[in-house]
Amino acid sequence: MISLPLNALMTTEELAELLSVDPSTIRRWRTTSPVQGPPFIRISERVVKYAPEDVRRWLSARRIDPAVAA
Repeated sequence: MISLPLNALMTTEELAELLSVDPSTIRRWRTTSPVQGPPFIRISERVVKYAPEDVRRWLSARRIDPAVAA
């Protein structure tokens, strides 16, 4: 399981690093219709943060167990 701090909000760049994707991918997820990616918190027009627990839930929901999927 991915270890995320429980008390810190992540920036777009930190989330991108965690997921090994470019920050522009995270931004695109937020701006597509329908919105994709993990839930986010819009602090202001230019500041967006991600709660670690939201990221954990989002990742868990995307998990595919090959033994179950077969």
